[in-house]
Amino acid sequence: MTKRITRIALVQQRAGQDRAVNVERGLKAVRAAAAKGANIICFAELAFDRFYPQNKAEGEVIGMAEPVPGPTTTAFAHLASELHVAIVLNVFEADGERTFDTSPVIDADGTLLGKTRMIHITDYPCFHETDYYFPGDRGAPVYETAFGKIGVAICYDRHYPEYMRALGVAGAEIVFIPQAGVCDEWPDGLYHAEIQVAAFQNGYFAALCNRVGREDQMEFAGESFVCKPNGEIIAAAGTLTEEILFADLDLSEVASSHARTLFYRDRRPDLYEQWISQID
Repeated sequence: MTKRITRIALVQQRAGQDRAVNVERGLKAVRAAAAKGANIICFAELAFDRFYPQNKAEGEVIGMAEPVPGPTTTAFAHLASELHVAIVLNVFEADGERTFDTSPVIDADGTLLGKTRMIHITDYPCFHETDYYFPGDRGAPVYETAFGKIGVAICYDRHYPEYMRALGVAGAEIVFIPQAGVCDEWPDGLYHAEIQVAAFQNGYFAALCNRVGREDQMEFAGESFVCKPNGEIIAAAGTLTEEILFADLDLSEVASSHARTLFYRDRRPDLYEQWISQID
């Protein structure tokens, strides 16, 4: 089988108080990643802002958000076209009177292919997301980029097997996971295992890009990583380090994965729908 190699880069960087400075650092990271051969570059959750949801909202939050398309997506779209790279962002989006946790996806010609909005919105200490985000209304789209079919699972959405399966059924070859995860947030082993299982069960590469650094009451861990459709971790970033993590993916492995050759073939969605209707 002919190999289809795509090099991805996960930008694990700190976010200061000034969005413009953070965006400029992000643009420099894209140039650095492209110079090392990256085809698709992904940023962490709210990569260009402090992590607002660690504090409960006081008053209106829409003034903290930005439109998509808008200044941030425009700046990265110009650079994507110049360098011929695809880019997965994550921003606090304002759309009319509503706000969302949103990942715009930009193709290598600078086209904004669409935007994925986080669907599952939670509330618990340091993650007061219901104060800031409406539930996403765009489903689980998969984007045809110049370098492969990609889906996005924004942070909390990764915990829902139904969402991760939907991306696979829609044909995703790579699922990018922009995340805001702190040190020791989950039991030992579970942090990696959850994504490894999703990759294996659904037959795609999974690439988790995490925030890093101390912000108010939280310390984001970094520890971004990439795994293959067989669940094997092939690249991992350090703890509390600013860095760009690279991984070379052979997308031909998707078609030959257990999920694409066996699991999808033997699915019984007719039964699942019956069971769900009985529960409802």
